[in-house]
Amino acid sequence: MVKIKAEPFAFPVKHDELALIVIDMQRDFAEPGGFGASLGNDVSRITRIVPDVKRLIQGFRNAGLPVIHTMECHRPDLSDLPPAKRDRGNPALRIGDEGPMGRILISGEPGTAILPELAPVKGEVVIEKPGKGAFYATELGTVLQQKGIKQLVFAGVTTEVCVQTTMREANDRGYECLLAEEATESYFPEFKAAAIAMIRAQGAIVGWTAHVDDILESIIHA
Repeated sequence: MVKIKAEPFAFPVKHDELALIVIDMQRDFAEPGGFGASLGNDVSRITRIVPDVKRLIQGFRNAGLPVIHTMECHRPDLSDLPPAKRDRGNPALRIGDEGPMGRILISGEPGTAILPELAPVKGEVVIEKPGKGAFYATELGTVLQQKGIKQLVFAGVTTEVCVQTTMREANDRGYECLLAEEATESYFPEFKAAAIAMIRAQGAIVGWTAHVDDILESIIHA
């Protein structure tokens, strides 16, 4: 069995049960003028991981392995947006309001779209999620079950919020989870570091972490 060099110990790869999940690599989180920037964040921290995320996506495509994309967004009528979520953040610009790239985090709006460099190709699943975790109120669990997926490699943003939340949801559902360290990021470097430490603490209590090069090398030979 092929293993990926990982922390806290090697991750055994089951090639026919492995998929990549790319979390929320959206314009609203990564581009100037988007929702992330409106909250005062340095979005260049997000865009700098794009090359590594792209390499990871291409590696999975080349290996014939599933790639699943998620987007955090809400219905145009905001019926799936709890007031408790809308009321947080920047009081001057909230989810559903008009922003420089259309209504913020609303399905179908330009800012909600995945960055063009990482856009899904025909046949790849795109999950629109109203929450931080990708399993909440979505079809993700059904999709994974239908594809026979039991191992998940994670990339995307932000490490401590939507990525970690989805990994914890997946862990509780019995999936083996691996985070690609260079292909995930936070607006706050200390938050990313803390999330990585929590994920792999106590013998991979939530999951494993590994470098992109080691992941790509292993799936080629899996």
